[in-house]
Formats: sequence, C-alpha cells, structure tokens
Amino acid sequence: MTKIREVVVASDPTHHGALVGRVDASQFPIGGPDGAGHISPGPNPYDLLGASLAACTAMTVRFHARRREFPLERVEVSVSFHHGARGERDSFERTLVLEGELDAQQRAFLLEAANLCPVGEILGISADIHTRPDTTTSGHNASTQASYEDDLAELQIPYIDPD
Repeated sequence: MTKIREVVVASDPTHHGALVGRVDASQFPIGGPDGAGHISPGPNPYDLLGASLAACTAMTVRFHARRREFPLERVEVSVSFHHGARGERDSFERTLVLEGELDAQQRAFLLEAANLCPVGEILGISADIHTRPDTTTSGHNASTQASYEDDLAELQIPYIDPD
C-alpha cells in the first residue's frame, strides 16, 4: 500500500491572498510575490525545500548516531540553494554541525550518513547536493542571503499579470 502525505497550499482571501500551507492540522505562511506587487511574509518555496532537506538530513544523522550509539549530543544542518548557471545543474550545499564527544571516524561516518537522507536522494535526481562539516559556530550573515526575488530573477520565467 502506497502512503500519501499531502501538503495543501492555498491563497487566503482574509489575508489579501497570501499563501498558506497546510499539512494535517499544521498551518504555515508561504512568502514570496503575491501577484499584485507585494511580497508576502514567511518562508518562500526555496526556503521550504531547503528546510525539508535540512530536517531530513538531521533526522537521518541522528538516527545513525543513535543506532551506532555514538555520543552525538546535537546536530545542526543548514542548507543553501544555488541556481545553476545556464545549462548547469542547480545545487544545494549542506553544512553539518555535530556536537558531542565524537572521534574523527564517527564524524566522518555521520557526514556520509547525511547522504542517505531520503529527501536528498529525491532532490539529487535533478540537483547536486554537496555536504561539508562546519568548522565554525552556527550563524550566517543576513546581508549575503539570497532572496526569493533574486532566485526568480535568475530564472527565465515571464512576468504574468494578476487577473
């Protein structure tokens, strides 16, 4: 029997048509252009895709650490998405922070285990995914973060006027 997990995204007329995602009883805003010249707040589709890859990676690493009884105390995964230049594949870069009294061999094993993430396997069909360890503490410079609008500008999608 095939299991189906449905995510529903719909415009919310009570909030000027902003998009809202639903999975079972959970609801979350989806940010990005609203078709009327405004940007709705919330994670955009690329953020959600990166969050899916990061969450699945963290779960996979944690699973393998527990299974092998490694002393992993905390895992943090950050993901960035990069559009490929014309004709090149899109790519994701994953950064893993592994905290705990892990030796070099255990760390290497867990970095490889990250590649067993089912979401990553699906995304790897049409995008490259690079995984690297983080040698610093977590945190990113907000001024260097790409925006959804930047991503859209790189794609060859014609502007469509709202109805």
